[in-house]
Amino acid sequence: MVYPLYVAFVWHQHQPLYYSSPGEYHLPWVRLHGTKDYLDLILLLQRYPKLHQTVNLVPTLIRQLEDYAEGNARDPYLNLTLTPENHLDRKKRQYIIDHFFDANYRTLIDPHPRYRDLYQQRKDHGPVWCLHNWTKQDYSDLLAWHNLAWIDPLFWSDPDISRWLEKGRGFTLEDRQQICAKQQEIIRQILPQHKRMQAEGQLELITSPYTHPILPLLADTNVAKIAVPDIILPEHRFTWKQDISPHLEKAKAIYQSEFDCFPLGLWPSEQAISPQVLSDIASAGFKWFCSDEAILGWTLNHFFHRNEGGTLYAPELLYQPYRLPTPHGDLNVVFRDHRLSDLIGFTYSKLSAKTAADDFIDRLSAIAQRLGDPIEQPWLVTIALDGENCWEQYHQDGKPFLEALYQRLSDHSGIELVTVSEFLEQYPPTAILPSNQLHSGSWVDGDLTTWIGDPVKNRAWDLLNAARETLAKHPEATEEAWEALYAAEGSDWFWWFGEGHSSNQDAIFDQLFRDHLSKIYQALNLPIPDDLKRPLESHQRKQSHPPLSFIHPFIDGIADEQDWDKAGRIDIATSGAMHQNSDVKRLWYGLDHLNFYFRLDFKRGGQPGTNLPPELHLFWFYPGVTLLNSPLPLQNVPQHPPLNYLYHHHLGINLVEEIVWLEEATDNHRWFGRRTRAKFHFNDCLELSVPWEDLGMSPDIFLNIIAVFSDRAQFRSYLPEKEFVVLQIP
Repeated sequence: MVYPLYVAFVWHQHQPLYYSSPGEYHLPWVRLHGTKDYLDLILLLQRYPKLHQTVNLVPTLIRQLEDYAEGNARDPYLNLTLTPENHLDRKKRQYIIDHFFDANYRTLIDPHPRYRDLYQQRKDHGPVWCLHNWTKQDYSDLLAWHNLAWIDPLFWSDPDISRWLEKGRGFTLEDRQQICAKQQEIIRQILPQHKRMQAEGQLELITSPYTHPILPLLADTNVAKIAVPDIILPEHRFTWKQDISPHLEKAKAIYQSEFDCFPLGLWPSEQAISPQVLSDIASAGFKWFCSDEAILGWTLNHFFHRNEGGTLYAPELLYQPYRLPTPHGDLNVVFRDHRLSDLIGFTYSKLSAKTAADDFIDRLSAIAQRLGDPIEQPWLVTIALDGENCWEQYHQDGKPFLEALYQRLSDHSGIELVTVSEFLEQYPPTAILPSNQLHSGSWVDGDLTTWIGDPVKNRAWDLLNAARETLAKHPEATEEAWEALYAAEGSDWFWWFGEGHSSNQDAIFDQLFRDHLSKIYQALNLPIPDDLKRPLESHQRKQSHPPLSFIHPFIDGIADEQDWDKAGRIDIATSGAMHQNSDVKRLWYGLDHLNFYFRLDFKRGGQPGTNLPPELHLFWFYPGVTLLNSPLPLQNVPQHPPLNYLYHHHLGINLVEEIVWLEEATDNHRWFGRRTRAKFHFNDCLELSVPWEDLGMSPDIFLNIIAVFSDRAQFRSYLPEKEFVVLQIP
């Protein structure tokens, strides 16, 4: 029998609890993503009835969507939007200037001329100038546009929305009230539409633990040592496995209340799993869950190698479900293709809709060919990813891309989109994973260090443990106290604490975490510990720091703050004695699945060939990888580390003649040229992108980079002084 290639999309829709008191939300993201991401995704899918998909709606998101739909939620952004201009005092106006551009510039601000104009004024003149020069109408227009920009393009044909978009400026309080009413109208449709499409069979809806906790860490924080044996753990071990069952039962109750049935599938928070939590999942009645290929790789002691096109060498290991026996019944598990999921989440937004859709279909076709031509047994490719945040990088919120992709998938006779339960019902797993051998980790590198191990994260765990132990001593504790505990056990607070992730709302997440813990003590009529009255950290982002996540900058030489917000940064003037008088103020670096990126900020007035050297060179090698390497091909190079090291790749740029070239080391310490599609622009700054494909190197290996300036091949200077720029090929 010949089978199609079965593909299961699983979209994860999640927001943490943004309130510490009912109805008073600290942040607007449920409301704004509610008008931009949740409804349009499934309305687009509905146009292609052959395509079936799975959607995970986290219980805390469902609760908050209900609040907004019923008019029971207010957040600071909404309150200000509905405030008459005459009532905007200096503090409120300052807040508006600071926060009402919280949106992706390229996709949500730049397409709208009035919004773009206000943004440009703040960028060119600064917030203080805006505070002193903006009129009441400027504030009214900004309040209106921040809300309009977050309404998905799928709804722009609505007569009211179309009229507002055409209006452009001159918005009144009445306009803003109507815009907010339209947001509520959209949000009211989200849950009923999901319910209808599940009843019709095109969607399968699944859930996550109640407040999105990391289940393995609730069971035992020492489990983090399995993937990282030398991790530094909190002072007090957290072992409250009994909290897992309430999180699962509450999730089921919310799901049943909304959708009139029980969920079959579970998205473990952050796809984090361990053998200790399997029995809880099975005894709660779930039939399957999903996790990441890294978990399967660690479990099987197998590294998933891919060829230069990104296709797995052992696809049969990943593209099948597995059965996990437990004392409370068998569980089925599907493991997502990390690469395909990341392409949608982080990479395809850089490409045209057609190019991205074609590339995705080509990759699925390559998988099908490797599994057999024709395919003679049922295989399942699972693609699971965040269903909300990735679309901010896409033109028109991903609508053109999804339309192109869905049309190609709908027309393709060799690919069939299914829900996970549909596939499992028709083709139960034949492969078995011994439950005690399942690796303990998450989708992030197969470990748990995103949520534990950092000093600030560890301090948060100790505070949580102290509150949990206090609660255990009071069997008379009210439901309010337990709800506060479950809220504090959510994963999101730990994600933002310490190093690794940062946003301009870190202080609010810190406050929310401490608010939830404080409510436990308040409910027990106990004094709030002093440690909960102070922030866990300063929330001042360090001047120099590694990349916080993937970046996708436009290479135009214009230093857009949002393009590089998540990039690594090295302040050159403070990085060493020799650079205190450097012409370069700051180096930025980052990557995505297509390229790695560099940006150099120069002192004002710097021009290559006049007061700046005309040539820039990037040199890098791959530590731990045996390759041919060569010395720097420049004259008068000082013979001290790292300048006397040998390097494998060299990218050269003549900034005056606007020429770029790539070389690779060969035998006898020579260099030979390679084709490159590297791009650079020098304007406000120097921005550079280098395609990974040009390098011909395998994924997951590291590269150590230095930047060198020269003039007619004569060495002039290099940076950074005390460190390499370190990146890892994705």
